[in-house]
Amino acid sequence: MKKILFSAVTALMLFSCQNDKTESSDPDLNVASRRGCASQEVLEGQLKANPALALKMNEIEAFTAKHSLDKFTGRLVNGKIEIPVVVNVLYRTTAQNISDAQIQSQIDVLNKDFNALNSDYNNVPALFSGVKANIGITFVLDQVIRKSTTKTSWGTNDAMKKTAQGGLAPTSPTTKLNLWSCVIGNDILGYAQFPGGPSSTDGVVIDYRYFGLSGAANAPFNLGRTGTHEVGHWMNLRHIWGDATCGSDLVADTPTHNAENYGVPAYPHYSTCAGNPVEMTMNYMDYTNDNAMYMFTNGQKTRISAIFTTGGARASFAQ
Repeated sequence: MKKILFSAVTALMLFSCQNDKTESSDPDLNVASRRGCASQEVLEGQLKANPALALKMNEIEAFTAKHSLDKFTGRLVNGKIEIPVVVNVLYRTTAQNISDAQIQSQIDVLNKDFNALNSDYNNVPALFSGVKANIGITFVLDQVIRKSTTKTSWGTNDAMKKTAQGGLAPTSPTTKLNLWSCVIGNDILGYAQFPGGPSSTDGVVIDYRYFGLSGAANAPFNLGRTGTHEVGHWMNLRHIWGDATCGSDLVADTPTHNAENYGVPAYPHYSTCAGNPVEMTMNYMDYTNDNAMYMFTNGQKTRISAIFTTGGARASFAQ
């Protein structure tokens, strides 16, 4: 059984990912060949800036362990939590000003992936078929806000979320999921803020080149799964390898991974960790290509459920 609670010290060690990203001179010239997510690094920075956050996240983990089997409460639409989404588009060029169609395609992908309606859901191997899950959360586009900018790239210090730094502040972040589309830079596809962080920076950032299905979306990250991965973080899911060699993602039904996986791994891909388990490389919380990730697990669903129950870190979204 994977441990659910973690200490403040463990939190600082667990959430390391990428080094802080600065602006590059011409980020539009290159498209990432491997997935890069800065969610853990951003969290590490927040923990260093505010040590009290570690205690708050420990409280969230304790609540998760106690309430992970509770059902959603409060506002439901067709039996599911429906999350309004605000998309903030920061653009310097015409290509960066992604279309309404591309934005809607990302919402559509989220609705498919979080409701087991994705066409590749049936590709889940028999070994994992007993734990594959329908999360049962839907998303609806609430508003698109656009802003022209002269910035070449935004990095991962949340500048795109701050009006004073030329960005767009989140809209109603306690009841609406805010997405930012912009140039992040340095091969970072996206990052999210975990539950517990400040509402002034809450939400998910996705580089415009990997946002949704159409327009500027670039293979091998052109199926909207960067959004699925990052929204998973926003819902309190960790990377499947626990950001450590043979680490823990705090979920009991995911196998222990050596480290992140890239590309399209051949199945079965074995871990050299204790027990030599087959790694769940097709899980949305690994680093594989968009066409190689297509499942959540029941254990991940229970983690997500806990944050939306009464008293949970994102309970306001279910009211």
